[in-house]
Amino acid sequence: MFLGTIVLGFVYLLSALILFMIGKLLFDLTHRKFALREQLIDRDNLAFALAVGGYVLGLTFALGGAMSGPSISLTVNLIDIFLYGVIAIVLLNISVWINDWLILDRFSGEKEIIQDQNCGVGAIEAANHVAVGLIIYGTLAAGGHLLQVCVFWALGQVTLIAAAKVYSWMAPFDVHDALERDNVAVGTAFAGMLLGIGNIVRFAAQGAFVSWSQNIAFFASVALFGLLLLPAARLAADRILLPSGRLTQELVHQDKPNIGAGIMEAVVYVAMSFLIGWSIK
Repeated sequence: MFLGTIVLGFVYLLSALILFMIGKLLFDLTHRKFALREQLIDRDNLAFALAVGGYVLGLTFALGGAMSGPSISLTVNLIDIFLYGVIAIVLLNISVWINDWLILDRFSGEKEIIQDQNCGVGAIEAANHVAVGLIIYGTLAAGGHLLQVCVFWALGQVTLIAAAKVYSWMAPFDVHDALERDNVAVGTAFAGMLLGIGNIVRFAAQGAFVSWSQNIAFFASVALFGLLLLPAARLAADRILLPSGRLTQELVHQDKPNIGAGIMEAVVYVAMSFLIGWSIK
């Protein structure tokens, strides 16, 4: 029994590693303007390392959803892992384009990461990858099929875009301008917000499928709840965690932006997302 479990575990791990290789291959094919080795080894590009690290984590969560779904047989399980693993890889790469086009719409995220080595933008792209991976995980862990995965991925991506717009609207400073000036503190806070929203969407998508109308209605209500609580989360970080200071002052109105303050704001968003998810479970 124990030996059989070890052998099965090895088979599943090997399948996951093969999918990681496929993921890297697709990443290389869709980013021919630069080489991963050049950016990581020759240029020591930390911003690029953050973005690629987020891609790896996002893929890990997505594959985790496929591997934690209902177990039928070894053959069926492997087919599901490879089918949904490839789908997850494709969706993650599409999310890169969406992130560059709609979330960071006032400048090129790729340029900021590759040419300027902007770690704030690298953190945001990493968070977007992880958020998408969490969304895919939530759908697959609930036993979702291909159409459900694609629909809830699309709804989740719309929610991430909406959250980015709400965040930019509620911030008392120009978020994109701060990011373009390589403000890592603002990028870190923004990334935490995306992670929090992605985690909330994971909870929203993880329930058992009843019907399209019921599941989409539940998804929409949870996503809206999360979006409405964004200002409350930032206020909590501002008034509770930094009682003697203000986030805006620490993030943008200093010669050297306070990355620690950005981290604290990011942590509040992620913590709030878990509390929301556990509350609605």
